[in-house]
Amino acid sequence: MTFTIPRWLLVALLPTTLIFVLGFYSPESAAQQTPQPFANAVDQRNEMIRELREIKELLKEQNQMLKAGKDHVGKQP
Repeated sequence: MTFTIPRWLLVALLPTTLIFVLGFYSPESAAQQTPQPFANAVDQRNEMIRELREIKELLKEQNQMLKAGKDHVGKQP
């Protein structure tokens, strides 16, 4: 003896199951917004240029200090 499922039962259960499963879906949780580190290339480039200029100025200052220290090393008694 074989057990067969009536077609009307499948037709009734399939949409019910689909609706039940999709009821747990929420678009807000599925597509959580995370900050994009490279969202704006122009702003990122400008920030990098500004930081490189600051580094350049700091290196100039550091080199001046090193040169001044080198001059003082040879003159100490």
